[in-house]
Amino acid sequence: MEQTKELRLAVLIDADNVPSANVKGMLEEIAKYGTPTFKRIYGDWTKPNLGGWKNVLLENAITPIQQYSYTKGKNSSDSALIIDAMDILYTGGVDGFCIVSSDSDFTRLATRLREAGMKVFGIGEKKTPAPFIASCNKFIYLEILQKKESIEIAPSRRTPNRPIKKVEPVAAVSSVDRGLVKLISDSINDLAEEDGWVFLGALGSLILKKQPDFDPRNYGFRKLVDLIKNIREIEVDERPTGKNNISHFYVRTK
Repeated sequence: MEQTKELRLAVLIDADNVPSANVKGMLEEIAKYGTPTFKRIYGDWTKPNLGGWKNVLLENAITPIQQYSYTKGKNSSDSALIIDAMDILYTGGVDGFCIVSSDSDFTRLATRLREAGMKVFGIGEKKTPAPFIASCNKFIYLEILQKKESIEIAPSRRTPNRPIKKVEPVAAVSSVDRGLVKLISDSINDLAEEDGWVFLGALGSLILKKQPDFDPRNYGFRKLVDLIKNIREIEVDERPTGKNNISHFYVRTK
């Protein structure tokens, strides 16, 4: 990850535009990037369609913010989230924001927060409009988190009569996915020294700047190095550091 310190994050959730089923996975994902200082969720809690969220708020220490829908067809909770985000920006002492929504209405907010020097992480479904994705430093698809539920339970830990969930097959990088190969190859060439080699960490950072929704898990791989090892146009060199069995990975195009 890019940061060298633990980021303090304000997690702001649009209850109307993301499902509640993956709240645990979302919070675990957010924890990879920093510590949630604020955890707030916005919606009209008098409506029955938010019942799923009500059941998980207390156990995950998420503060619900009530926002009535004053006009039919208008989502007033968006405005409440934006106002709170700006208040937190100037008074909250955070290093970044995590906006959980699939709504393009938060595009300008994300852009403004980045202009103020904040890290902005987005979490939403794959239907999220491209402008909102592009306005974030990193965007994570909820569908990635949902795949965690497909891991088969070990036999010794299965409970009686519990159905066995199928294991999601690991997707190989298809030779027809030329867009992915070109993105990675071009990024390597942008950074390459005279010998052509690029440190994998620097490569990952550049790819995220070019395409905020890039994630190896979108292609069935847990880590970037695992993805690149399955691209025949790219060579990987593992270099031991001599400390605690830690290795650094370098890559170059063939």
